[in-house]
Amino acid sequence: MSRTARATALLLVAAVLAVLGAGTAQAAGYRYWSFWEGSASGWTYATQGPSLVRPDDGSVQGFRFAVSADSEDASKPRRSPDFAKVCADTPAEDGSKRVAVVIDPGVAADAPNGETPPAPRTACARVPKDASSAEALAAVAKPLRYDTSAMLCAISGYPAAGCGEQVSGNGDGGSDSGGSRAPTSASAAGSSSGNGGGPSAGVLVGIGAVLLLGIAAVAQARRRRRG
Repeated sequence: MSRTARATALLLVAAVLAVLGAGTAQAAGYRYWSFWEGSASGWTYATQGPSLVRPDDGSVQGFRFAVSADSEDASKPRRSPDFAKVCADTPAEDGSKRVAVVIDPGVAADAPNGETPPAPRTACARVPKDASSAEALAAVAKPLRYDTSAMLCAISGYPAAGCGEQVSGNGDGGSDSGGSRAPTSASAAGSSSGNGGGPSAGVLVGIGAVLLLGIAAVAQARRRRRG
């Protein structure tokens, strides 16, 4: 192999590794409590934080702890948003409202190292009419823990430590990658849709383009050598 072809091959390998590295980075996510609003059609990822939402009487609010890359990738609460079932034993009263709260601490794979998620549960919060979703949650799930930016870090003491850290997202509970944090609002931790791990379609297209360019460069180098 000529010196030019050898250099081209090395550049090709480096480019492929760089693209694969970008695909691995896309697999990372954030470990945090996501906030959901329930209806007859199911769960919808909230567009505001629980301290800003003022639910009506008969509303269902959900909280799910998991590792996710963004709102499209986020795991929903595993119990249905059934207000009638959750608040069946809590009659309406003047001057207050009832909010069904669904709390899902998630699965062991998403738990911080050394912690075990408690079982999912539901509760009916009776709160003042102007209460927020955060106040409804506090009425049934203390202790809550927040960070200095008012991000919800723990419900009923779970998890014991940490708050919205970026993790590897490799399905074994994740390892902290340091530095990055999930957003303080209810919006997603990123703008990509998330793909559950592995290179995305865009990454695979990029690899194909790099391979084609490399093949063309090697062919051109051979033609020049023969000429």
